[in-house]
Amino acid sequence: EIIPEGEKREVSEVVLKSSQVLVPIGGGKDSVVSLELLKNSDFRVKPFLLNPREAGLRTINIAGFSEKGAIVVNRTLAPELLKLNEAGFLNGHTPFSALLAFVSAFTALLSGSSNIALSNESSANQSTVPDSKINHQYSKSFEFEQDFNWYLKRYIHPQLHYFSFLRPLNELQIAALFSCFPQHHFSFRSCNVGSKTDSWCGRCPKCLFTYVMLSPFLAQEKLERIFGKNILKDKSLEAMMDELDGKADVKPFECVGTPEEVNAALWKSVEIKQINRQFPLVQNAFLSEDMQDKETFHKLLHHFNEEHFLSEKFLHLIKKAIADVPV
Repeated sequence: EIIPEGEKREVSEVVLKSSQVLVPIGGGKDSVVSLELLKNSDFRVKPFLLNPREAGLRTINIAGFSEKGAIVVNRTLAPELLKLNEAGFLNGHTPFSALLAFVSAFTALLSGSSNIALSNESSANQSTVPDSKINHQYSKSFEFEQDFNWYLKRYIHPQLHYFSFLRPLNELQIAALFSCFPQHHFSFRSCNVGSKTDSWCGRCPKCLFTYVMLSPFLAQEKLERIFGKNILKDKSLEAMMDELDGKADVKPFECVGTPEEVNAALWKSVEIKQINRQFPLVQNAFLSEDMQDKETFHKLLHHFNEEHFLSEKFLHLIKKAIADVPV
């Protein structure tokens, strides 16, 4: 139990606009999908960037927003922390999505936005270690979203609505939607290793996972141009593919989807000849007992997760978008 020493404060009475939505932008495919779908709605969209990198700035510009029209927040590390690093102390893990949640809530109050629309998918709910509650993506999960919403409404502002716009969808559906926005295909970035150099490293779980997810929806030539190589030919990534496709017991400690999604994407890509079954990583994955079939691919593509916090207007937008995907 946490017992605060300070006096109890009243919740904020700032007037918030229900028609205004704050959309955090990271520069990956998920926030691209959210921004593109919401900008054509009746909502007034405010892109929000925390310590923006080039990919995030490109995302808002391509979507038709200027940096002046967005809300940009910059954070810096305390000098004391840097001194501790110099003395040899190690940093603990920073739950960045949780930090983003608090900063976005503060920003929403300042900008008068009632809605904060994240871009976390249903796949983020799956634990990283099987048969446990250990989840690398906990602060992107519905459980965190539920708790944080409760906290905001009780202690900050009763009209603040924190939710993930993409929560009803899985990674396969988001990749299908992203394929409909070709103007973003060469500008987005999801690689943590290459984040400081604005590049795809082509050797990490995020690069491999993103390549696989997009493979049923984008031509192989285009994928190679986006990532700089055919990642599925890289034999050195076999152990990584085992972690992604379910052969290994533990998923990578990265923001990646489920083995079911990975195997379904590979199966579909081979079926429509987007990728060659003889590529080393594909050949290895097809030896898995968990390899999916046509029925699984279509089940995932038409699945709708009912565990979400979308209001009726947002729900209508996401349902229409997924129904219109040309697959």
